[in-house]
Amino acid sequence: MKLSDVKKLHQKKFRTQFGFYLVEGEHLVLELINVAQHKSKSIGDITLYITAEYEPWVREYVLPSNVQMNVETVSSQQMQQLSDTKSPQGIIARVPLPNATLSTEQSTSSNIANSSSTEKYIYLYEVQDPGNLGTILRTLAWFGNFTLLLSPNSVDPYNSKVVRSSMGAIFHVKMELNVPLESLAERFERFAFLDMDGSNITSETFGNYQCYLFGNEARGVPSNALSTLNATAYTIAGSGNIDSLNLASAVNVCAYELTRSA
Repeated sequence: MKLSDVKKLHQKKFRTQFGFYLVEGEHLVLELINVAQHKSKSIGDITLYITAEYEPWVREYVLPSNVQMNVETVSSQQMQQLSDTKSPQGIIARVPLPNATLSTEQSTSSNIANSSSTEKYIYLYEVQDPGNLGTILRTLAWFGNFTLLLSPNSVDPYNSKVVRSSMGAIFHVKMELNVPLESLAERFERFAFLDMDGSNITSETFGNYQCYLFGNEARGVPSNALSTLNATAYTIAGSGNIDSLNLASAVNVCAYELTRSA
């Protein structure tokens, strides 16, 4: 793949076209290698682009691993062109997009979820902020046992800003992309969402749902959809001084409560 094409992977349309995304920075690349070593299924054809100062690092940390990885040394100027940061570390991996990029309409996972399963599903409706999504991925990876569902028109989780802010959590969280809100009723029987007038999330019933709905940062989840899904409202009790929590903070609190009360 030409370097001019690698640079294009910062744009979603080219990630989709070429089937790769970029992972930048020493920490993230090490986490990628760690996951690739221990996953039962291969991540695929990984190419590592490095500047000369990273060649000793690659010999020490990358080459001894059992991960098949192509390594290409580039100039500092070329690295600056490949990176979307002002001060690139000098190391970027080109990684195949996983099958999570398929929509549920293309996947085979449309059966109603097993009500006896302890796994929970977090559905994000048109989330826009890369930092929010990265933080949510870190939370779900920390607690485990969550699958993330993203609606159409959400920020791409393979956006470089999301990947960086996830701090490697994106390699650990199961995801399904382009999941239409109206398709959820075919998969789940019980839904919960957050609302100022709902029951407290510390209620014993909060953990009884299969899918938890969180809306766009500005608009929330459409009220007509909530009515159609017969979703139950819950709230995170606060001081009342402000009328809302940051989206990522709300997911964090709910994920903790679901894990604590499981």
